[in-house]
Amino acid sequence: MRRAILYALLAAAAALCYSAGPPQQQQPPPKQDTPPKQEPPKSDPKKSDTVPESISPVIPVGQAVEPAKPGSVTPATDPAAMAKPAGETLPKAAEPDDSYVIGAEDDLIVRVWGNAELSGPYKVDPKGKISMPLIRDVQAAGLTKEQLAASITGRLKENTLIDPQVTVSVQQVNSKWYYINGHVLKPGQYRLAVPTTVLEGLVNAGGFQEWADEKHITILRAGKIYKFNYKEVSQGKHLEQNILLEPGDQIFVK
Repeated sequence: MRRAILYALLAAAAALCYSAGPPQQQQPPPKQDTPPKQEPPKSDPKKSDTVPESISPVIPVGQAVEPAKPGSVTPATDPAAMAKPAGETLPKAAEPDDSYVIGAEDDLIVRVWGNAELSGPYKVDPKGKISMPLIRDVQAAGLTKEQLAASITGRLKENTLIDPQVTVSVQQVNSKWYYINGHVLKPGQYRLAVPTTVLEGLVNAGGFQEWADEKHITILRAGKIYKFNYKEVSQGKHLEQNILLEPGDQIFVK
């Protein structure tokens, strides 16, 4: 009886399994497509989004610079180029004014309008004269430029030149000098082309050296001695000391 029941149970289980069909295998979930991993763009060392600051005050950013050759000097470091900018000219010497009295050895320029043969440079000889075509020797020393021009005009009229137009200019002063000696930066001789005071003469000499005695300066003129106190004059005191220099004056700074 028990065997019959057992067989019946086995038969029922087999029928149930047959009706359900074979067991299905569980499929793994489908893989999702993942985007490829993006690497950060490599930066080009030659290009950059940010502009670097220039470390040179001379070379702009981004400008290609050719390396200097050994032994060469660039304009930015050339002392001569830094001291003297391009196009700069040295100052001309002061031209004598109309009150200047011509002296021996001075270089003059005489211009006669419409007459190139008479016009040109002339040098005053040691006797104080210039020699011109047609009128020969003309006294020049001791006269101003206008006085000499009037004298030449009169001489030309005497030689049948109708209404000559004459001008005279002093190209270079060689007859009048003053001298500065002692503790100044640039001792030496200086042309007295224009009226010059003692103070202006000292300025022309570049000023004083470190140990100069600025209170006891002497001017020697034709055997006479004049005193000059720079400290007083520079402060506007005792300005009568600041006399006009004359040809041959010697300034001594101890």
